[in-house]
Amino acid sequence: MGKTLVLAVGGNAITRAKEKGTRDEQWLNIRTTCRYIAELVGQGHRILITHGNGPQVGNLLLKNELTKDVVPPMPLDVCVSNTQGSLGYGICQNLRNALAALGSKVPVAAVVTQVVVSGDDPAFQNPTKFIGPFFSEEQAAAIMAEKKYTLKEDSGRGWRRVVPSPEPQEILEKDAVKALLGAGFVVVAGGGGGIPVVRTAEGTRGVEAVVDKDMAGQLLAGGIGADALFLLTDVDRVCINFGRPDQRPFSRLTVAEARRYQAEGHFPPGSMGPKVEAAIRFASSAPGREAVIVALENAHLAFSGESGTVISQ
Repeated sequence: MGKTLVLAVGGNAITRAKEKGTRDEQWLNIRTTCRYIAELVGQGHRILITHGNGPQVGNLLLKNELTKDVVPPMPLDVCVSNTQGSLGYGICQNLRNALAALGSKVPVAAVVTQVVVSGDDPAFQNPTKFIGPFFSEEQAAAIMAEKKYTLKEDSGRGWRRVVPSPEPQEILEKDAVKALLGAGFVVVAGGGGGIPVVRTAEGTRGVEAVVDKDMAGQLLAGGIGADALFLLTDVDRVCINFGRPDQRPFSRLTVAEARRYQAEGHFPPGSMGPKVEAAIRFASSAPGREAVIVALENAHLAFSGESGTVISQ
């Protein structure tokens, strides 16, 4: 019997390094991604797809900057919603085509998804998430003075805006996603970590923040009762001592083992760290749940043990 799987696809799998991010480039990458996903659907699994949007929302913010004197710029929460719509459209179209090529009529739908965060989250006092284009130090100073944004130097490449990355607390469209999955749909939701909103006396409102997509993905996976969370990346297995002669890959890790290696510093925050943390949280959330860190093209081999790292209790 098939499982309910959440697949977390990175934004860099849609716009690859050194690409401009044209529509044709993105569609080609999405088409390739959807062929692999169609194999999992063909195995009888119920699939929820969540995706990153880093390169795409960065392009929107650059458009904001370049056209600000002609078209009113949109705030970050609206930019996230825009990328949810455009990438959701691309994934739905290409996945339908990939499924049709396999003779499948499984329906596909995208859901614009809001994620509740706390207005008191410490992240709002310490923005750390780099977004958008690079600026010179002089340009950065002018932007900070004019717009009151926070910009920081990013790895010797220039200055970029940093925004808060608060912890996700609740997925507002969780029940809608669950209903669509129950009706047999493949669902695309939670793109870009979700649109961050806070609760107020008047209701919810969007905030200038970016929620980590893997953290939001594990929360969404737990909320819909998924059996497994797939964190798709460009490496085949989780390793310790990565890149060294004594590098050691794992096909399986317990939560306790993953925590130990995490504490020893094997999973840097800028690379494998968020994925391992999301995997640990999901695998710890209920008995029997598994998180899989695996290369996209090998995701269909994960349950047989031929590829990927499975983290479980």
